[in-house]
Amino acid sequence: HPERLELHDYVDIAAFTVINAHSGVLIESGVQIGPHCDIHSRSTIDEWEGEIIIREGAKIGSHSTILPGVEIGRDSVIGSHSVVRDDIPADSLAVGTPAEIKE
Repeated sequence: HPERLELHDYVDIAAFTVINAHSGVLIESGVQIGPHCDIHSRSTIDEWEGEIIIREGAKIGSHSTILPGVEIGRDSVIGSHSVVRDDIPADSLAVGTPAEIKE
């Protein structure tokens, strides 16, 4: 669903990343997404869906998964191999499965 994908300037999406924009994906400027990431705005297994918003300057580590309906705040960092199922506030570091905010 490329018509539901909105990419701003200076977005870096590495190889082998999948973006399912069925229910909308917004990626703001300066976002970096590592290789082998999965960004799914709709789950075909349980019909869970919702727009994903990745705010300006956020960084997503390799092999991470972003689930439907999540907003990742400005300048936040998602550690490699994380599964993000809840919103992440701006200027946060979140890691793990499921991703948790580290102080």
